[in-house]
Amino acid sequence: MSRERISRNIVKRIIVDGVLVLDTPTCLSDGDALGATDMMLLRDSISDKALLTGSSIAGALRNYLHEYECSYERIETRSNMSAKLFGDLFAYKDERNLSEQRKIKLREEDTQSPLIINESISSKVPRVELRDGVKIDGKTGTALDKNKYDLELLSAGTQFPLRFELLIESDKDEVLLKQALSIVLEGLKKGEIGIGMKKRRGFGKCHVEEWQIWEFDLTKKSDCIAWLTFERWGTQPHSSKQLQNVKIEQIDRRNRLFITANFKLVTPLLIRSNQNLIPNKCSPDTVHLHSYRKGGNKPVVSGASIAGVLWHRAERIIKTLDKDLKIVNELFGFVDEETKEAKASRLLVDETIIENTSELVQSRIAIDRFTGGAYHGALFQEQPIYPAQVKEDDKKKDKNKYKKNPDESRKDMNISLQIELQNPKEYEIGLLLLLLKDLWVSDLPIGGTTSIGRGRLQGLEARIVWYNSNYGSLEEKRSISENKGKLIISDQDKQRLEYFVEKLVEQV
Repeated sequence: MSRERISRNIVKRIIVDGVLVLDTPTCLSDGDALGATDMMLLRDSISDKALLTGSSIAGALRNYLHEYECSYERIETRSNMSAKLFGDLFAYKDERNLSEQRKIKLREEDTQSPLIINESISSKVPRVELRDGVKIDGKTGTALDKNKYDLELLSAGTQFPLRFELLIESDKDEVLLKQALSIVLEGLKKGEIGIGMKKRRGFGKCHVEEWQIWEFDLTKKSDCIAWLTFERWGTQPHSSKQLQNVKIEQIDRRNRLFITANFKLVTPLLIRSNQNLIPNKCSPDTVHLHSYRKGGNKPVVSGASIAGVLWHRAERIIKTLDKDLKIVNELFGFVDEETKEAKASRLLVDETIIENTSELVQSRIAIDRFTGGAYHGALFQEQPIYPAQVKEDDKKKDKNKYKKNPDESRKDMNISLQIELQNPKEYEIGLLLLLLKDLWVSDLPIGGTTSIGRGRLQGLEARIVWYNSNYGSLEEKRSISENKGKLIISDQDKQRLEYFVEKLVEQV
């Protein structure tokens, strides 16, 4: 074999640096089930800092690029941008029916990824959160036996230094590779790419504030010397903006529906947490779930809690309409224990911070139903979340904090629910609207202890945006709001939303 055959003829190298910041708790598990929790964090064995593997980053970026170019349900092929930037797969689904001789010939033409992605260690020993999860029986509304698990999570604010290096060969399409890299860099900057486990339930959200980019033309002697003397482990003061100015010609093919709904708490809310993040020596037996955000620990509603509630109510709606539960399974995902068939959820539910609240401790006691008296030793305390009532005197003292919001519907808001549905069908949108209606009118409580009246919400405002790539990235917007108990919605929006519900009723 000749030396020219072996040489890759690299003519350019592009180095990209950035700092990845976690916006929500993230599970980067090592798969070890022998630890203190079911899912332990992956750590560096020397420094005990969190480890973010290059394969995890590459997988997330590759999936994002494929969905951006081809939408959600199309399979990946050799001609896709994701294959050009991240290398060929061992086998493609569209090549399964080819002859073995043809498959061997194609595999000989496989190329490795021109993008080098370094593993990253967190800048500091991370703050860790513990989360519990449990599977709920849809018939009884209680926890299933032996279906509880716990996770070890990295707190929001954890930082990972990132470094990528793109190698451009003389016989490759430089413009295409730069565009592909620009798409994934912009996706990270916008916070559209998640990492780790349970990304569809609000974990793993992250962003990069700014990118530092250096481009070296190896056909020039000065650039060759600059690349050889480049400080790999330090920080460089100057960078090129050439790559950031690349015009992205690829159209975003993702078909997505976004629902943002604002609610106020009508009754107290309690989502139990076994990890008490509140520094109090006299803590109650049960506290509401808190998670670290910028500025301290905040009460939150987890994405898994909201998704579970929506899932079981969707099953009840579909059964009432005498429809096939396949509609729910296609929307929320499923796992068949017998056939081992599984599908991920297409519904993404974000974790949301609860605002304008106060925390009060409530004492309760178990009652003996036979005697009507209290059980001995059955006194316990709970600390749910209550909606805060801001006094007029406090508003006058701190005008900046309580200044009038131009959006009057948000002045009493406690929870902002954000949902994304990938590749939505019209009847699926109708089902989501029915779920939104149940939340809106306080008919669908969230969290625990709902049997004593907790967890009920009242709708204030909802915005529905559909980016429909099937019609040339058409953006369709609808809105619903409330004013003094009256529902405000235009006739056009009312007819359109009713159309989606009719499609659900017509669905076989």
